[in-house]
Amino acid sequence: MLSRVIHIWGDSIGKGVVYDEQRNKYTLSPIRCADQVQTALGIPVYNHARMGATVQEGLDMLQKKGIFEDHSADRVFAIEYGGNDCDLNWPAIAADPQGNHDAKVPLALFREKLGEFVQRVRISGGRVILVTPPPLEATRYFNWVTRGLNAAAVLAYLGDVQHIYRWQERYALAVRDVAHTLQCELLDVRDFFLAERNFQDLLCIDGIHPNANGQALITRAALQTFSS
Repeated sequence: MLSRVIHIWGDSIGKGVVYDEQRNKYTLSPIRCADQVQTALGIPVYNHARMGATVQEGLDMLQKKGIFEDHSADRVFAIEYGGNDCDLNWPAIAADPQGNHDAKVPLALFREKLGEFVQRVRISGGRVILVTPPPLEATRYFNWVTRGLNAAAVLAYLGDVQHIYRWQERYALAVRDVAHTLQCELLDVRDFFLAERNFQDLLCIDGIHPNANGQALITRAALQTFSS
């Protein structure tokens, strides 16, 4: 029987990035999910996630890593994207709130590239687990991304602050849809957060990155999936 290894592909959520308010900077959480899973299961966990990464950037890096050539282990690929893919160009919006502004990776293209990621891994013989992004806290995130910008103009474009939540949710729904369509496993991190009485308490001051308690919740969710 082949030994099992886990490869994590994603953005800063998968990387375990948190915002340190005392130091006023982003840093790595001391209780990152990847490290906790590796310790709990006693198997190698390779974290390829990068802050700011989109699904297309993940695909490009996947090819460069040469992981497809490694058939010495039972490989599990946890794929977590969407948070950066759905991001908008906030300075451009502030400058032109009446214009048309699309996401960094438009929704239809995000679905296509996520599906391509799944198929590439499957062709190599890997097991795929798609991961939904956790929810954001709209007011906190709005205040964060409009620092130094014309917040009133951004709000005029959005219509209401909660539009940010709904916009991001569409990408989480796309992850679920791709998982259903391609019949692959789903780690619904978003649902774990929403099941909490106050999921906002699990997020950093920026309203989008899980804090230490949020990372702990992701670990619990991951262990339920990776243990099977």
